[in-house]
Amino acid sequence: MVLLPTLLSFLLALTEYDAISPPVWRGWQNFAAVLQDQLFLISIRNSALFVLLTAPLRLLGALALALLLNRPQPGVKIYRTAVYLPTVVPSVAYALIWLWIFNPIYGPLNLLLGSLGLPTPAWLVNDKTALPALAFMALFQLGEGFAVLLAGLQEIPQDYYRAAALDGANRWQMFRYLTLPLLAPWLLLVAMRDIIVSVQGTFTPALLMTGGGPYYATLFAPLLIYETAFDRFRFGEGAAMMLLTFLSTGLLLLTVYKLVGGWGYADEV
Repeated sequence: MVLLPTLLSFLLALTEYDAISPPVWRGWQNFAAVLQDQLFLISIRNSALFVLLTAPLRLLGALALALLLNRPQPGVKIYRTAVYLPTVVPSVAYALIWLWIFNPIYGPLNLLLGSLGLPTPAWLVNDKTALPALAFMALFQLGEGFAVLLAGLQEIPQDYYRAAALDGANRWQMFRYLTLPLLAPWLLLVAMRDIIVSVQGTFTPALLMTGGGPYYATLFAPLLIYETAFDRFRFGEGAAMMLLTFLSTGLLLLTVYKLVGGWGYADEV
């Protein structure tokens, strides 16, 4: 289910194939052509910008909500369910809901902004606001990261906090010197997951809400790969784009892993 399609994609990337005629061997020419394609470079830039906008904010949001809803309190189960609920909404339905929210005429977002005397932009038809709008809607789907961090917090023994309180530590010191170090592996796991999701999760909203526009402002790599392979029947170039996107994502994950110094485990912890 994984290895065979991966191998076939790599072989397709080395050929010229339109699903009608037999494949023609091209070697590395597809990769050279893709790297000179301005649309592919734009899509990679847009995807990288989307990741930079969403992954850190989703991680911070999931951490803040996990800290807020970690302790037992009245209605906490309802609040946890509310946080997780947007994550289980099908991607097509979620995109259509936000297409209505961002409607510049009768959408609730602009109605609210207008009632407050604030600007009411045409979110999805303005090349300056289209990508941030898609990034904003992605911030609400942080339920899986929230669940992982909540589980991580509940794995931390409460004896550590009691001992720190006896030593005179305040809440900030407990968070800085206890919670963050012990939660580091979970945070890195969620960060890497959010990077992957941010790269892959752009396909449905870009396809249904903006079509990659306006002026290629929301042309992300998954959408361009789909259009190249299934609209233009250039499966070889589409496979080459996919492999380059996969490689770029892998390099980004490796960079994050090296920057934070591994998974956060240490013998002295």
